[in-house]
Amino acid sequence: MIRRLATAALSVTALLALTACGADSSADAAGSGSKVTLTIGDQAKTLQTIVAASGALKGAKYNVKWAEFEGAAPLYQAVQAGAADTGFSADLPALQALSGGVKIKNIAALKNDGTHVGLVVRKDSGIDSVKDLKGQKVVVSSAKGSISEYLLANVLKQNGLDYKDVKVQYLLPTDAQAAFSSGRIKVWAIFGVYQAVALEQGGKLLVDGADGRVSGYGFVNASDKALADSSKKAALSDFLKRLGTALKWTSTHKDAYAKAIQERNGADVSVAKTLASAAYGQVLPITDDVNRTVQDVADLMNSIGVLDPSVDVAKSADTSLLK
Repeated sequence: MIRRLATAALSVTALLALTACGADSSADAAGSGSKVTLTIGDQAKTLQTIVAASGALKGAKYNVKWAEFEGAAPLYQAVQAGAADTGFSADLPALQALSGGVKIKNIAALKNDGTHVGLVVRKDSGIDSVKDLKGQKVVVSSAKGSISEYLLANVLKQNGLDYKDVKVQYLLPTDAQAAFSSGRIKVWAIFGVYQAVALEQGGKLLVDGADGRVSGYGFVNASDKALADSSKKAALSDFLKRLGTALKWTSTHKDAYAKAIQERNGADVSVAKTLASAAYGQVLPITDDVNRTVQDVADLMNSIGVLDPSVDVAKSADTSLLK
């Protein structure tokens, strides 16, 4: 079981490494004559799988072209270059893009329960609480400014510790997984399927992102250029509603969604179920509450030198597309 799950995780990583900017139109044929085409930015076929499996784009009066990327950074680079109309990520990658000058606006919020992010320690580490992390080396995946780094920073703060009380090292998940399984890493800040792998390979969950330890928010955002095009803006508004329907479908059809992940991403059963359970479950309007919550994330990451300059989250939103 352990070997199969770990191997599957590595195979998914290999899939993610293959950046594919494709013209896989999922809009209904009735809209194929439309002059409006949305190029939707995606990571690892996440959104594409959801809308295809749920049939949410059936009857759309515009065309959809998917731009696939291995992660948030290259996706936002594509949005900046005009190769995609939209971005999609957890809160921190969106904040990093805004901080870096990418000309986007957040147009909808996504929500999950935060349990897909965690601090995992080896069972033989002698670490039984967050306070025991003082003086320890913590490996953060994948890179500086990840959602797993925010979890680490936030729980340290909640437990009266400073971020400088731990020694942070950044490693890609595949490299960290090998080091964790061999015992060379005691504490790993990780997410998704790799969290499941770590728990299978001699790990225990110290704390996860539930109960507000991470915001649980992600964003769909759109380029300023796309938002300035009235036809595209109308299509984007419709797409957000359809995406909301699709995410509701995933929450009531978990087995079918997991099967779609298997078929479209080449994941095995265990990995597909883990990815399905970690998915966002709602598309929400961007409210003052959403902005305040994510502003707290931005301010904390700015305070530890990870997000510089910081971001005014409320001013980075266009709330007119989804009421």
